[in-house]
Amino acid sequence: MMQRIARFIIPRSLLGQVMLVLAPGLLVGQAISGVLLYRANLERHQERLVNAIAIRLIEGRERGAGFQGRPPLRAMHGERDANYRLGGPLRFRIRMQQLDRSPEQAGDVRMTEMESGLANLLEEEGVEAGEIVVLQRLAGDDPLVAEYPRLQARFRDLDWSKRPIMVAAIRNTDGKWQVARMPLAREPSGVGRSIVFQTLVIFLVLTALLYPVLRRITRPLAQLKQRVEDFAEAPDKAVPIEERGPDDIRRLIAAHNAMETRIAALLDEKDVMLGAIGHDLKTPLAALRVRIESVGDEAQRTRMAQSIEDITNTLDDILNLARVGRASDPLERTDLAALTAAVVEEFEDMGDPVELGDTQRLVAPVHATWLRRALRNLISNALRYGEKARVTVAQDGDDAVILIDDNGPGIPVDQIAAMMEPFQRGDASRNRGTGGAGLGLTLARAIAEQHGGRLVLSNRAEGGLRAEIRLPH
Repeated sequence: MMQRIARFIIPRSLLGQVMLVLAPGLLVGQAISGVLLYRANLERHQERLVNAIAIRLIEGRERGAGFQGRPPLRAMHGERDANYRLGGPLRFRIRMQQLDRSPEQAGDVRMTEMESGLANLLEEEGVEAGEIVVLQRLAGDDPLVAEYPRLQARFRDLDWSKRPIMVAAIRNTDGKWQVARMPLAREPSGVGRSIVFQTLVIFLVLTALLYPVLRRITRPLAQLKQRVEDFAEAPDKAVPIEERGPDDIRRLIAAHNAMETRIAALLDEKDVMLGAIGHDLKTPLAALRVRIESVGDEAQRTRMAQSIEDITNTLDDILNLARVGRASDPLERTDLAALTAAVVEEFEDMGDPVELGDTQRLVAPVHATWLRRALRNLISNALRYGEKARVTVAQDGDDAVILIDDNGPGIPVDQIAAMMEPFQRGDASRNRGTGGAGLGLTLARAIAEQHGGRLVLSNRAEGGLRAEIRLPH
């Protein structure tokens, strides 16, 4: 089930798979880049906050006059700082405050990274600090902000008490705490949307750039694949492919063109050689067949004629096997039931025990002459080794199936595959006295494969062998 889903989701073409890998790879890369950029911006923001709060603390110490208890309001919002805002509207700076104790109170969050950065910065500036505290709290929890309505009004927000501020303090050598406050910016929003938008833009740009390049590579490969399939069906027709694409693809196409031409030439040479062999052997065999008529011993003459007939049949089988797959006539849509009935009728006319069983009218594109030869071979084998044969035609899914059953000894399971190889014969029950050269099954298998089908041999549960020619229709 998972494999079927994977085949449906994952593209089968090289172009589709490359584009499929590009999309998640780009998304992951952009996500990592976005996180790194976000952290870098956050660190720069924290650094600016540390610098600003350090300047406040240093200035307050140098002036030596902090505000005890409650500083005047004009000192708290008399100056504006556009660099540090709280949600946009807040642009005030809360000036220094000097306390006798640490400003930390219940509910505060210690900002340890800011404390470390502030300590390092003060050390670089030569400022001695006995203790450093950096806190984050809500504006509503800060006693100084909560005490002044005019200060709260600068938040311009009904929910001003939920806005965060930073409180930084250093303890002087006299035990006093120098305290400064700074509004904290809101967390940046829309980062995810920004990353998705950037990823989409980059993906579209890369797709626009990569698609023509990949198409230039995959189109010649697709043509080469189609040509290989065509050549497998008609190997006697060499059609060179135009060399296109990158140099590697061009060299591959050139090598294929050369190989295809060589194979076609070899097949032509084979046909010429087989034709010469057939002519050179059949002529003396025919002459020998005439000469044995002068032999007086009838039994001897019969054996000699049978030997000549066996040689002639074997030679015909070899020549037919060599020509399978190179038929020049086109496929014709043929009624398989009618074709099978005609072949069975030929055996019945000769008095052979061949029975035509149930048949279905199935039409398939075939070479009728070759298919008849395959059926004759299989029925002859069934009669030779099983005494009688039963032939049926049925449909199995998308296949049209011609079945030939016999009542013979069958074939050991471990020898079934070997029996379809050339010149292979069975065990002692299939001795040479039964005739044949071991090419009948090989030729039948080659004819079935020529039609895009296959030959299947199996032992029947009730005894005997079943041969199936399965053809697409």
